[in-house]
Amino acid sequence: MQFGFYFDQTRCSNCLTCIVACRDWYDIPEGPVFWRRVITLEEGQYPDISVCFLSTACYHCGAAPCITECPAEAISKRDSDGIVIIDSDACLGNEQCGRCGEVCPYGAPQFGKRPDAKMQKCHLCLDRWLENKKPVCVEACPMRALDAGPMDALETKYGNCREAKGFPEHDECRPAVIFKKKKR
Repeated sequence: MQFGFYFDQTRCSNCLTCIVACRDWYDIPEGPVFWRRVITLEEGQYPDISVCFLSTACYHCGAAPCITECPAEAISKRDSDGIVIIDSDACLGNEQCGRCGEVCPYGAPQFGKRPDAKMQKCHLCLDRWLENKKPVCVEACPMRALDAGPMDALETKYGNCREAKGFPEHDECRPAVIFKKKKR
């Protein structure tokens, strides 16, 4: 089974509640680390312009390059739900490595400001799933633009669109995400 995200690009208003909820829930300190990010995408020229947003995090890829690139084998994929997790104790840190961040097309692996920082990223709120709760970003979204769960259930509910404005296509990674993309 593979868990993943759904993102409705037509509903996101760039309120950043998903980011704030994640940072608050996991006590992520101020600085460069954002387990969830929102990208603003602008198109056109005045008066014919459009704007949309892309909420992004780790996509727990079916063929995650961060796993195969990690020399310390600190990154693994859970068999039960496909969630990609990190063993912080095994991670070599940003001074000795950082290869996971270099190979991820989505920028999910990140390091804090400290010189000995270990890799961190979204783990799809594994702790919350164990309590039968959805990820905090999903529950916090006032526009209901996010959902998460088993990919087969998400596909049944939302379809199988794998592209959105601003989403870098990397089919070889097999990202666990479904979109409702903004048409304009």
